[in-house]
Amino acid sequence: MKTRLILSLALIISTASFSQMSKPDSISKAKIKKLGFMVGNWSGNGWMMGRNGKSEFNQTENIQFKLDSTAILIEGIGKTNGKIIHNALAILTYNKDKDEYSFRSYLPNGQNAEFKAELKDNKLYWYPNENVRYIIWENDQKQWYEKGEYNQSGNWTQFFEMTLDRN
Repeated sequence: MKTRLILSLALIISTASFSQMSKPDSISKAKIKKLGFMVGNWSGNGWMMGRNGKSEFNQTENIQFKLDSTAILIEGIGKTNGKIIHNALAILTYNKDKDEYSFRSYLPNGQNAEFKAELKDNKLYWYPNENVRYIIWENDQKQWYEKGEYNQSGNWTQFFEMTLDRN
């Protein structure tokens, strides 16, 4: 009888704790909803500058709200001549305690990292390092537009551009 009482109390306490933990955070949800322009299936093309000059690619992005719209899952695949040249998965969240977005990226080779991200003027900026930034927004034609820039002596120079249409 005593064992049943203890088990019942443990079950009630753990159920109540789990229930509170699984409720979505309204602040994080509101911040992530501001990035809703990204959600959808996208395809198009782009270019990037590399050691051998400018190269072009075809790109798809599959972007979904997850965890009751408190996170965004991003899966991007870029191809040139049918060969995959870019394959990445990212999770975009909002940390209300730090009052900032987080952009965590994963690559097939096992590399992953968390990057600073911010929303400015309805554009998502994310920074792989202090001298490189990517900027994503929905342009006037309702397309996904993204550009990458690097900072050289205080001047931002574009090295990447991508324009995608919603499928």
